[in-house]
Amino acid sequence: MLKIESFQLGPLETNCYLVMNAETHKAIVIDPGMNPGALIRRIQDLDVEAIVLTHAHFDHMGGVDEVRKLKNCPVYIHDLEADWLTDPKLNGSLRWSQVTGPLSTDPAEYALEDRQSLELIGHTFHVMHTPGHSPGSVSLLHGNDLFAGDVLFRMSVGRTDLPGGRQNDLLDSIHQKLFKLDDAVKVYPGHGPRTTIGFERANNPYV
Repeated sequence: MLKIESFQLGPLETNCYLVMNAETHKAIVIDPGMNPGALIRRIQDLDVEAIVLTHAHFDHMGGVDEVRKLKNCPVYIHDLEADWLTDPKLNGSLRWSQVTGPLSTDPAEYALEDRQSLELIGHTFHVMHTPGHSPGSVSLLHGNDLFAGDVLFRMSVGRTDLPGGRQNDLLDSIHQKLFKLDDAVKVYPGHGPRTTIGFERANNPYV
């Protein structure tokens, strides 16, 4: 059984998810954003096995260094955005100078790919490559829990006007992958409140 806690981190209120095995207290961190103090305090006594990034925009990776150094854990990201972690221009932190200074971190240890089964904390997470918001965006599915990054939000979708974004790719990702999932699947987005696949399929005005 998984236990999921969320933290709204940084000036863009990015959702970071702490996903724990309720029996072993092993955990993974999904998208440790900027100003991760609340997350850092929470994981002090946890065994964090990995950091998994849905994509490498600065507001989703701003806390990678602090978590990785504290827990000595590896980072996973799709290969199409491997270079973004080390390049402030690619991850957008140079573009948003009013929000942050240039952000960079060491390269990720592992690459994610479509249809990969990721074995972490005694559970299997299924990786779906869901580009559109960014070229290397991924969504992670475990049972009826979907960590969707900035692909699908409650009554909205990810923006596609940033470098590497493509609206057609985003809509394909949603219709051909996410909307193939069961109505009951809970969506944990990169920003805003939780939703479900069924609710978005029926009500989302952008898709």
